[in-house]
Amino acid sequence: MNTASKTQLHTLTIATRESRLALWQAHHVQSILAERGLDVRLLGMTTQGDQILDRSLSQVGGKGLFVKELEVALERGEADLAVHSLKDVPMDLPEGFHLGCVMEREDPRDAWVSSQYATLQDLPKGATVGTSSLRRTVLLRALRPDLNIEPLRGNLDTRLRKLDEGLYAGIVLAAAGLKRLGLHERIRHIFETSEMLPAAGQGALGIEIKSGRQDVQEVLNDLSHQTTWLAVAAERAVSRAMGGSCSMPLAAHATVQGEYLTLMAAWGDLQPGGPLIRAQMTSEVADLMAAEALGLSVAQKLIEAGAKVMKPA
Repeated sequence: MNTASKTQLHTLTIATRESRLALWQAHHVQSILAERGLDVRLLGMTTQGDQILDRSLSQVGGKGLFVKELEVALERGEADLAVHSLKDVPMDLPEGFHLGCVMEREDPRDAWVSSQYATLQDLPKGATVGTSSLRRTVLLRALRPDLNIEPLRGNLDTRLRKLDEGLYAGIVLAAAGLKRLGLHERIRHIFETSEMLPAAGQGALGIEIKSGRQDVQEVLNDLSHQTTWLAVAAERAVSRAMGGSCSMPLAAHATVQGEYLTLMAAWGDLQPGGPLIRAQMTSEVADLMAAEALGLSVAQKLIEAGAKVMKPA
């Protein structure tokens, strides 16, 4: 039984992917925990999502491919926690696992990266833009239906290398990852959320643990950022209600002002020229249950306006 108290827990192992960004995130958590007197080591792992680069995530099993191996390490007791980019975490975790912590969010917005063009609007007609996201695809088409949107897989460094090789006129990446790795200079423009609505959880770090690890949970409580957690709970509730995964062109982003949370969501038809449906609601939100209820209400508005729910496979 894992019933050790916070004072009895002295060492921790973090399971992490081995990409540069994932390692930055794990080292970030490691340093915070070390400041609290814990001895923390990293267990680097390569996931299926890192290995399969010739097909889109929607074709090979979704974002869960980035977390399955880490969950195996938690299950076997080889690691105590796993650090994830929250937007890569499936909306429903397997039985026996849960989010123990959501940390304060970095910039949730998308960034325009290009060697030649300062903004998306500067691109000539027919220019090729790279993105790994169906969400970004439909939002880019809404902004510039004349562009050629092509898939772009790989970790952040791989995507930047493909851009530098001239395969794309520009690419769209999460601003948070670029900022965390000190690559601010690669950002030519940051899209406002009114232009490119972020993915659920974008910019936030989530820490997954095995259920029943109260000793680890007590350590993580101090790392949680309640405002961020309320926002991402609402966002993820939209996606969960829509059957959301990387196979769905869905965006959801929440902002908190005082006791009120404003949640915006968008769903797009992948067919060129298809509709882009938006919904927005503001509500007083005091806890995670209220945040999730708001997410369900916004999802219902999308559905009533014509958005399609993805049925389980």
